[in-house]
Amino acid sequence: MLKSFDIYNQNNSLKIIVALNLLLVGTASLLYTNRLINKLEEREAHYVILYAKTIAYLVDPSHFDSGDLTFVTSEILEANRTVPAIYVDPNGQISKPLNIDFPENLTDEGKQQFLRDKTQEMKKRHPPIVVEIGNGERGLVYYDNSTLLRQLTYFPWVLLAILGALGVLAYLAFSSSRRAEQNRVWVGLAKETAHQLGTPMSSLMAWVEFMRSDPAQYDESITDEIAKDVSRLETITARFSSIGSIPTLKEENITTVVEQFTDYLSKRISTKVKMSLASQIPADQTVKINKLLFEWVIENICKNAVDAMKGVGELRLTMQALSNQEIAIDITDTGKGIPKASMQKVFTPGFSTKKRGWGLGLTLAKRIVEEYHSGKLFVKSSELGKGTTFRIILNADTGQQKKAVQAQPSEKEA
Repeated sequence: MLKSFDIYNQNNSLKIIVALNLLLVGTASLLYTNRLINKLEEREAHYVILYAKTIAYLVDPSHFDSGDLTFVTSEILEANRTVPAIYVDPNGQISKPLNIDFPENLTDEGKQQFLRDKTQEMKKRHPPIVVEIGNGERGLVYYDNSTLLRQLTYFPWVLLAILGALGVLAYLAFSSSRRAEQNRVWVGLAKETAHQLGTPMSSLMAWVEFMRSDPAQYDESITDEIAKDVSRLETITARFSSIGSIPTLKEENITTVVEQFTDYLSKRISTKVKMSLASQIPADQTVKINKLLFEWVIENICKNAVDAMKGVGELRLTMQALSNQEIAIDITDTGKGIPKASMQKVFTPGFSTKKRGWGLGLTLAKRIVEEYHSGKLFVKSSELGKGTTFRIILNADTGQQKKAVQAQPSEKEA
């Protein structure tokens, strides 16, 4: 028996596994680096203690046992080449700064002030080390983290940021791969649907020709309507075949295209829906579109509107020229409206408020308008219980628009 294979659930599991691995790597890196930092802090503190003892010896060698103490100056002082340190004597005078980088062009007084400010900064990070120099007097050694230690302090956060960025890139790549897979499925399904429609369409065309051969028995008007529906099926087949391919755009009279299609559509929706078209653009205004696909956009929006009105209401199409040489087509219904929470979801694949359907109509419409025609499709306005207006914006033929004279507003009821 065949088992169902849900690639999308598997993809979600893979994403969780990837995220957990990234989290583990980041956590382990942070803990390990903190351990190194603690060890380095201990070592550098030890260096400063040696530095403090050295200063104590140099100030008053009598406190030390006799013997060869040349290592104090030749080794211990030279050992610290990275930790910034400043000695302040019992009188508060600063001397013997170690590994301090001074700004350029400072005077001697400026250097002393710079060192005093530096000791205050160091005091905030580490308590100073006391230097016993005899007679109850004490000096202080202030110190700071070395460059290496500062770099290691920031290293875990930099590493986590890098891992986070890699995780985001992995997620985007994975999501892109999934969308590509979805697109391949839909394209394959659409082309297979178009292929399967071919056989019954051929049969229907043969029946139409048979009915036309005997006009005495078959009403010619009925035959013509059937022929229109067969032609419509051919159009739908062409649409499905074109999915996944780059469509060819042609200059079309936009008013004529919309008028002809609304005439056709008005006879095939509920008779209780009043459908009207108002045009406020030049009668000869052209727009570069793919007629078959653009009609599909109008059809999807209008059929959604009819469903929202439950087959009763008013459906208005309004065409107008915008100030930025664009054409706007508004499709307004008197349906139930769209809740604000769903306003951004209406174009999401699979989103539907109907019991039937796959929730792809508006998704395809938006893709056709925005990706193929470089236009825009969005919900212009919606009010619960009163209706919704979808707006399509297309780039007008600017050359034609300059020559055309603005036509008087005309309205046609279908």
